[in-house]
Amino acid sequence: MLITNASLSSATRTALRIDGEHIVDIAPDLRPLPGEDVFDAAGAAVLPGLHDHHLHLLAYAAALDSVHCGPPQLNDAAALAQALVGHAASTGEGWIRGVGYHESVAGEIDRAWLDRVLPHRPVRIQHRSGQLWIFNSAALRRMGVDDGTASGSDPFERRDGALSGRLYGADHWIRERLGGSMPALDEVSRRLARMGITGVTDASPGNALAEFRHFALERERGALLQDVLMMGSAALDVSWSRPGLAVGPTKIHLRESDLPDFDASCERIRQSHDVGRPVAVHCVTLAELMFAVAALQTAGVRAGDRLEHAALATPEAVALVRDAGLHVVTQPHFVFERGDAYLSALPARDIPALYRARSFVAAGVALGAGSDAPYGDPDPWRAMASALQRTTRAGHLLGADERLTAGGVLRLYASHPLRPGGECRPIETGAVADLCVLDRSWESLFDDLASVRVRLTVGRGRVLHAV
Repeated sequence: MLITNASLSSATRTALRIDGEHIVDIAPDLRPLPGEDVFDAAGAAVLPGLHDHHLHLLAYAAALDSVHCGPPQLNDAAALAQALVGHAASTGEGWIRGVGYHESVAGEIDRAWLDRVLPHRPVRIQHRSGQLWIFNSAALRRMGVDDGTASGSDPFERRDGALSGRLYGADHWIRERLGGSMPALDEVSRRLARMGITGVTDASPGNALAEFRHFALERERGALLQDVLMMGSAALDVSWSRPGLAVGPTKIHLRESDLPDFDASCERIRQSHDVGRPVAVHCVTLAELMFAVAALQTAGVRAGDRLEHAALATPEAVALVRDAGLHVVTQPHFVFERGDAYLSALPARDIPALYRARSFVAAGVALGAGSDAPYGDPDPWRAMASALQRTTRAGHLLGADERLTAGGVLRLYASHPLRPGGECRPIETGAVADLCVLDRSWESLFDDLASVRVRLTVGRGRVLHAV
């Protein structure tokens, strides 16, 4: 393929020739070869293919057929009940799966609340954090969970000995109980390609051999177009890597209300390092972040160790992250999507510490970004716009001092999968042909990032999307 009239960084136009998986020539006077496909960029900006450094492919695919149960689609209990009943009426029988729930809709709903709305269909609703599921009684019976008051062998929460229907951090257990096959990835992959995404890091902590095999099969049949760096459990083995599919960091998920033993956590980090894998530690609260940094410093930091989210960070915490030499992968779009809820729910002292960006970059911390899809909007352009503007959905400015520069927002998604937040991957002769051609010039690119559309996405020299 020959891409003509391409703008790589300024108004100067050039052409790029792709042969196989690589860029083989860049020059303004290249002419088409016999039989060569030609794409006219018409002076538009050409960027490296974007990499989403944190999402969940299987959950994203499943969410496409699920009921949205939280903001902005739903904002109160009546709307949630109506959505569930309406979905039940239109789908016949079987499971009803909800996603994106937040307490601002109807509080801490449980089994009893769901039973009042839908007593006869099995219902399970996922919290927008991805870590909590809520089941009704019909769902518990379908899963074979004891309905008595005595504590059973299942991992469900019990209140005063009775099942609440709430289940934390047990996706693998749920999958084993429900059975069935993992979802196809055709549609989510096409959606990502339309946004210029040529690679993703799947950050699901329970990923193991079954998930690796599924991703490999989806790539083999051409359904999964993006390269995948796969986080997961200690069961993953770096030797399993295939073309376009590699094993990445061991994912460690922290929850402040139930922090693990510190010494055991340090040993878990060491074991991951010993088999050649860095670690990625989920930390949303300040306590979780401090625990993660302390454990990594005690165990010893390895290149590629990273913090996921780092949603609350004081200046002192930023300095500790810098001194430890860790990468941070953030979600700048949450400022827009959830900022109004944060402003109403968090203490005023926490607001300046929320989803810091410029503070990390100024301190020398490499800052990458991921959508956390389906728990966040997968569109990287809206995320980059949020990193530039720091405004909430209602238009409130949240952390003006944390706004990134234009170069900073591009590094969020154009950096290498193993070095999130590092320098943008270069577009040069000999580089892998991961590219996206936009619908506008460099001169107008940052005027309205949220409205950017991608005309052409090329991954490893193959056209993944074109309009």
